[in-house]
Amino acid sequence: MRRSNKVIISCAVTGSIHTPSMSPHLPVTPQQIADQAVGAVEAGAAIVHLHARVPDSGRPTQDKDIYAKFLPEIRDRCDGIINITTGAGLGMTMDERLAAANWAKPEIASMNMGSFNFNISGAASRFKDFQHDWERPYLEGTTDFILSNTFSQIERGMRELGDHGTRFEFECYDVGHLYNLAHFVGRGLVKPPFFVQCIFGILGGIGPDPENLMHMKSTADRLFGNDYYLSVLGAGRHQFPLVTMSAILGGNVRVGLEDNLYLGRGELATSNGAQVAKIRGILEGLSLEIATPDEARQMLQTKGKRNVGF
Repeated sequence: MRRSNKVIISCAVTGSIHTPSMSPHLPVTPQQIADQAVGAVEAGAAIVHLHARVPDSGRPTQDKDIYAKFLPEIRDRCDGIINITTGAGLGMTMDERLAAANWAKPEIASMNMGSFNFNISGAASRFKDFQHDWERPYLEGTTDFILSNTFSQIERGMRELGDHGTRFEFECYDVGHLYNLAHFVGRGLVKPPFFVQCIFGILGGIGPDPENLMHMKSTADRLFGNDYYLSVLGAGRHQFPLVTMSAILGGNVRVGLEDNLYLGRGELATSNGAQVAKIRGILEGLSLEIATPDEARQMLQTKGKRNVGF
């Protein structure tokens, strides 16, 4: 993999997995999302990975009008790289999933690299009461849910967003997803350097074992050589151990309330910035330097914050 002397910290600010009843600190409104994204950058994140939510219910949405309420503010208040999801909320159509990124034309957009069983139903059993009617069925329904990312869907996203000069965070939930990416690389649909986000701990994807991280890295090394940057996220309590391991191996890290609601055992994170500050402290304690947003732009060869659509 391509190594750098500095570690890129990504922060996934709200996501579409956790629901408002799980934590009072999960940002839901446009202002909350903007404030927490800016706070994450101020704490040391170079990239903020963004979803949107319906303000009064917290339900995931890809409505560009809601994105328009926080993207310009984030851009104006900090220098962070904005990364917009195309995974979006569970069960959305491809038109819905691509709508916000096609409108915003961001520096980076996420790109899921394969279909798989995506089961987050276990979260429903840990909460007796939910604030909103949509939350429990949304979670429990994933026992019969496939997160669809067919080859035609992936190709559509790559072509449409690539035409805007948007780069990708290639989200790989299992080893086969790396081979799917290699297929598109071989066809010339995407160009290096590739920002490969390996995801561990989602039920239906690869498990959160250190040996699996090593296997994903060695597979990516064979497929992409020096043409990719490794980044890692771990779901829930696996977040900090796995991302620290990535950095030790020469890779990059992702934290944030999309992936994990806690700062430590039994301690809810009060903000995304708190998680960024924690991982920054761990990395600096290991004598690793943190990449600034502009250094991350240079590494990933993005088009720059002035060349977006918002």
